[in-house]
Amino acid sequence: MTKLPNWNLNRKEAGYRPVHERITDYTEVEQTLNRDDRILQASRCMDCGVPFCHWACPLGNRTPEWQALLAKGDWPAAYRLLATTHNFPEFTGRLCPALCEKSCVLNTYDQPVTTRENEAAITEYAFAEGYVQPRPPKTRTGKRIAVIGSGPAGLTVADMLNRKGHEVTVFEKDELPGGLLRFGIPDFKLGKNLLDRRLHILQAEGIIFKNGLEAGKNLDPAALLNDYDAVCLATGAGRPRELPVEGRELKGVHLALELLQQQNRVLGALPVNHELISAKGKRVLVIGGGDTGSDCVGVSARHHAADITQIEILPEPPEHHNPDTPWPNYPLIKKTSSSHLEGCTRRWNCSTKRFIGENGRLTGVEVVAVTWEKDAAGKMTMKETGRPEIIPAELALLAMGFVHPVHEGLLDRLGVAYDARGNVAADAENRTSIPKLFVAGDAHYGAGLVVRAIASGRQAAASIDRLLEN
Repeated sequence: MTKLPNWNLNRKEAGYRPVHERITDYTEVEQTLNRDDRILQASRCMDCGVPFCHWACPLGNRTPEWQALLAKGDWPAAYRLLATTHNFPEFTGRLCPALCEKSCVLNTYDQPVTTRENEAAITEYAFAEGYVQPRPPKTRTGKRIAVIGSGPAGLTVADMLNRKGHEVTVFEKDELPGGLLRFGIPDFKLGKNLLDRRLHILQAEGIIFKNGLEAGKNLDPAALLNDYDAVCLATGAGRPRELPVEGRELKGVHLALELLQQQNRVLGALPVNHELISAKGKRVLVIGGGDTGSDCVGVSARHHAADITQIEILPEPPEHHNPDTPWPNYPLIKKTSSSHLEGCTRRWNCSTKRFIGENGRLTGVEVVAVTWEKDAAGKMTMKETGRPEIIPAELALLAMGFVHPVHEGLLDRLGVAYDARGNVAADAENRTSIPKLFVAGDAHYGAGLVVRAIASGRQAAASIDRLLEN
């Protein structure tokens, strides 16, 4: 049944499950709207003169077109159109910060279309109704490609090249494929059943997955270059930013991914390679104000921590509008995640000075307030203000981002060139300094969004396909 747009309809979000309920489990926190409400929300997109949503999306999704189909109630057509530009909308429909919504014309009134939720709803409908089925290529080219890494970039490269009829093998260092989708993103944001659902389809379409093989350790990268017609690096930006201050060696100070990977392994009944980290009954300090830090807050809440504090060295952003990042650019504003709503003290302009402990165990973290000043050239300079203070903590989690891919092992053995930031250098065609070797995703440009990794994977796959055609 065709639904007419309602020009006066306000934005309606699905919202989250109640806090008291969701912190007792690891299932997804986000709820869903019924189909009629979802159609009405899509109809709001039709009140747009000049759309900027597809301009902001790294994938160039034809957002107004598939929203129009959804507004008419044509769910199958909406999914088919979405799938022409997007390999895995079930992932970004849950994980993307919705660049499209930030550039939505209605965001000038803080009422953007619920594009991310609509994307997830369309995809779940398509799976539920059986529209997403394995579609192996009808013919094979005889060309063989190796993809190193099975995160969103690697999976996208494999998917696109397999569609072209090439034989694709994906090598993954862990026991199961998925990269950070499996081992880094908490289950309450992305259920691993959704990842496995997609992986089963990719396998049925002919992609070969070889797990437990780490190129540069128990897999010879030179042999891959000899045995395959092309190789694509999609290993991610695995080198975390460290905090080399006094007391870093104390028990209770951990990198964020140690906790996040551990929790996903425990839930997936996979072995953990270090002593279990527990936040139960502890005062937790999360250092770093980004998404990884937010994920640590959510996991700590589910461990039933006694208290959770998250600090950020940068100033607190404005709530809604930032004149430094005007529409339709992505706004640098204060983000409050579902994890923050579960109980967390947030502080800004805090620099960590040292970790303090007794008998080798963390008892507190010394911090100092800072201010930021802009010089004549526009460069920001940090200055300490006031006296240091101690935040009591038995568990500190370093969530300050990632600097570049791991060089030791694979990349150094290959002899690839790096850019000034330590990422794998490549040209506009994603070609590295080594013949037949390409790069996609975070290994190429540093830690970024899932949607950007998928876009990079599509670009790298297109470049590899052109090479193989010659």
